[in-house]
Amino acid sequence: MNNVKSKVALVRCFSYQQEEVEQALAKGLAFLGGFSNIFSAKPPAASSGDAADRSLTRDPEADRAGVMSGEPAGLPRRQITTESRLILKPNLLAKTDPDKACTTHPAVFHAVGKALQEAGYTNLKYGDSPGNPMIRVEKVAEECGIKQAADDLGIPMGDFEHGTQVGFAGRAADHFVLCNEVLAADGIINVCKMKTHQLERITGAMKNTFGCVFGINKGASHARFATAETFAKMIADLNLLVHPILHVMDGVVAMEGNGPQSGTPTPMNVLMLSTDPVALDAVFCHLVNLDPELVPTNVSGMEQGVGTFAEIEVLTEEGRMTPEEVGKKYGNKKFNVQRSKEFRGALKPVRFLKPFLEKKPVVKRKKCVGCGICVRACPVEGKAIEVSGGKAEYDYSKCIKCYCCQEMCPEEAITVKKSLLARIADRRWRL
Repeated sequence: MNNVKSKVALVRCFSYQQEEVEQALAKGLAFLGGFSNIFSAKPPAASSGDAADRSLTRDPEADRAGVMSGEPAGLPRRQITTESRLILKPNLLAKTDPDKACTTHPAVFHAVGKALQEAGYTNLKYGDSPGNPMIRVEKVAEECGIKQAADDLGIPMGDFEHGTQVGFAGRAADHFVLCNEVLAADGIINVCKMKTHQLERITGAMKNTFGCVFGINKGASHARFATAETFAKMIADLNLLVHPILHVMDGVVAMEGNGPQSGTPTPMNVLMLSTDPVALDAVFCHLVNLDPELVPTNVSGMEQGVGTFAEIEVLTEEGRMTPEEVGKKYGNKKFNVQRSKEFRGALKPVRFLKPFLEKKPVVKRKKCVGCGICVRACPVEGKAIEVSGGKAEYDYSKCIKCYCCQEMCPEEAITVKKSLLARIADRRWRL
């Protein structure tokens, strides 16, 4: 990475009243120099040998169809003009009420779309690949309030119901199956949500790009990249491939605890923007008293040249600040997030204890309704969870600890627990 600091704009926003959100967004955009300056900015340079240094070949006649050949470093970085085809990519994990803080709030989505249109960028579409591939994107968007916001602005949904395989010589991935709209677009505006995540600790800007992967291939990716570290490397590869041109994080009301769907909404009262997803997620970490180096997507994102969590300048209404200063001034030290140091094979003399040091998903039987969504979400061949006697039950010998089941449970009936031994072994565990 070079020594130029990544900039993150942070603006206080205390409600989802449309006017207040629009004013906060306008301030954040102004801190970054406006859309024209943001869209002309060059992405951070990747380190030598990374996938981002490799050449891209593309069939000119199939350019709009997204047909790729060779070993691409990423989709073409086209010059963004007011005629460019841009995607608004919110978090549409599941069919939930926006007040549950699981998905991008429609007020934030609306504000971003309106700001783009007022700046002359009118060739807009939107979409995401939800966690449950059996539910149509439009149905999820409608339940989350995003469709209504898009309809109000006259923004149509893009093609997120079909996918095309793209070859990629990445650190972890050799290909992705991307939604067709991602391939057809000139640029992606990543409108993400501030939430906890059982596998990666947090999900923010970096992780939200996973919704560019088409349908059932998301579950397959959890099976292919089963650990937090390998999954994070894949996410970094994906960010290098699709390289969104702007990231807007909805942190007005965040989700803490058992995220990314079953956690607790908690006000953080911030709207944040950056062209660097790693820097944005790092500031998120500082706001919730979490060491950015403990987040695998931050580490892989920096190692693979997506961005940085080391050189950051935060632009606020009270002037320029360091991430540490922002955390002290605007943060919530009691935010419920996993701050412990996970077992990563470092305790080699007691490696036989590894099974007892791992966390695992657990069914809350009183809440489980036996709907089977967790079974469909499980990416393991032969399934590590099944419904028996009207309740979900695990076969832990098959479980790869990807937490897709917990992520997709609509009843908040699955939580992730650590053993007593694991908590004792970790002095930093918050009992």
